[in-house]
Amino acid sequence: RFSDRLKLEGHTSTMAFSALVAALCAAATTALVPHQPVGPRPLSVQPAATLETPPPVVAPPVFTEVCSETGITLSRFMIEATVANPHLAELESIFSSIQTAGKTISNLVRRSSLTGLTGYLDSGNINVQGEEQKKLDVITNDVLKNALRFTGRMGVLASEEEDAPVEVEDDATTRYEHDILVEKTAGKYVAVFDPLDGSSNVDAGIPTGTIFGIFEDAGDECTVLADGTLVDECLGATLQPGTRLVAAGYILYSCATFMAFTLGAGTHMFTYDEHIGEFVLTDPEVKIPPRGKIYSTNEANKPEWDAALRKYVEQVSAGEGASGVKYTSRYIGSMVGDVHRTLLYGGVFAYPADKKNTAGKLRLLYEAAPMAFLVEQAGGLATTGRTRIMDIAPTNVHQRVPCVLGSKDDVEEICALYGESDPATDIYQGA
Repeated sequence: RFSDRLKLEGHTSTMAFSALVAALCAAATTALVPHQPVGPRPLSVQPAATLETPPPVVAPPVFTEVCSETGITLSRFMIEATVANPHLAELESIFSSIQTAGKTISNLVRRSSLTGLTGYLDSGNINVQGEEQKKLDVITNDVLKNALRFTGRMGVLASEEEDAPVEVEDDATTRYEHDILVEKTAGKYVAVFDPLDGSSNVDAGIPTGTIFGIFEDAGDECTVLADGTLVDECLGATLQPGTRLVAAGYILYSCATFMAFTLGAGTHMFTYDEHIGEFVLTDPEVKIPPRGKIYSTNEANKPEWDAALRKYVEQVSAGEGASGVKYTSRYIGSMVGDVHRTLLYGGVFAYPADKKNTAGKLRLLYEAAPMAFLVEQAGGLATTGRTRIMDIAPTNVHQRVPCVLGSKDDVEEICALYGESDPATDIYQGA
């Protein structure tokens, strides 16, 4: 009957309305939950090392429109990044100075054969590493140091290079603490850098690069005495583990000039466009492959390595590793160049300890830690073989550390081999 039909339709409508109200309430409840940025999955912990990458705490920039002629320049990227993260506002001027220094150094490197900047200093200067300084070592150090100093945002600047030669011994840890170039200015951040990594390759036209890391200043007073001696607070502001890095990156001077960096929310890569004079975003989110087919290390030193790393190289080079794929060896001898290729193609880069260099050769503070931060943010791992590099707190500015970094699966395979060996037999007995 019509009346019964009306009652039935009314009951159905009431049920539909109730379901709609329930759905709207559920949607409203979901909307009230703060959005959590999606970060990389926690990495599995190997027996030989703690290798966990924390989730990002920085919101990535969002670009609703992109200019078809210029793309996204580094300048615009940093503006958007600081709008999304107001607490990083001062980094905008720091990165502006870094990119200016990078453009200048790129030009100096490219024209070095024409301008007489190849070769060593006539004075025969030796830096704190015991390495004879090349002309470009000193010039590029001044370029980057001055660019950062004049931002007004830096509290402490620390560089690999020295103003005067020093006599270096393998165990001269206490001497290193007062031989670093440290300058105190008024600012919030601490910058550590290697101005020209691989400078010995310049004369041969092989890729070189700049490595940098930015920490927050601990806020301690820093005094340089009349005789040039530094008080401990100056070094305390600089001696921070990689977990406290705010930003890190490198600039590669090669067939093109590339800049890759992280602010703690992914790794971003820019390419220098000489036509417009700007670094342009070419890979907004670099992701290192979980496993590669390349290992990058100086195999001439293999007889002097730990047994675990020797075993890994022997296995993958024969196609007997965990992947069953035969790996290829590629080694430039410039950390920036080798890490750049590893980021893009996957695999592993290693500069291990050996019987001659029992602590390795890479400096923890301004080489290994910044690169570890960058690689982890791209989804990779970085370790000594037993310890996550980012967790190591430096005890002196020039502290060296073994370094194995790259694709997650490859690095975990190496850590597993270390886990099967006795730590007491390791060459490196540090952290």
